[in-house]
Amino acid sequence: MSETIITIRGFVATEITSSTTPGGVATASFRLGSTARRFDRASGTWGDGHTNWYTVQGYRNLAGTLGCSIRKGQPVIVVGKLKIHTWEKDGRVYHSTIIDAEAVGHDLTFGSANFIRTASRPALSLVEQPPVPDDAGMDQVPDELEDQEDEHAEDHGQPSVVIEDSDGALASLDLETGELAEV
Repeated sequence: MSETIITIRGFVATEITSSTTPGGVATASFRLGSTARRFDRASGTWGDGHTNWYTVQGYRNLAGTLGCSIRKGQPVIVVGKLKIHTWEKDGRVYHSTIIDAEAVGHDLTFGSANFIRTASRPALSLVEQPPVPDDAGMDQVPDELEDQEDEHAEDHGQPSVVIEDSDGALASLDLETGELAEV
């Protein structure tokens, strides 16, 4: 049986829902509404047609970046494998359309976006402290770590990461959302 690969344009209708499979694979999903637009020559106006609804599922790395990049209401383009599930309940037959996404991106017809490549290591690895040499005593802390602690004493235990963006400017990375903010 061959797989059906489709490309769908639409708007994100729900917030991203993230979870992990029992096997430890990261997943994220959202609902996508795709409405056909038709031009009515008689009236000279555009009108909305029928809206098709899809559940979009992403796995692994894609799942991790969906939650940081996509928000409810945004226009997106989704490429993936179409799956149709059918079941019966109380004598009625139900259908759901699911797209196992291979790629998800913003539809730039309606706005602009700024691409930031994800690191090969998870973002949380950016806050790992350098290893203390074996010959250092247990009560000794490297001078540079002491300086960092003094500079960010007002952070109240929140990890802070500052990175250089593609333009060379410094940006603060929000570890919870993955978003960048100017320093």
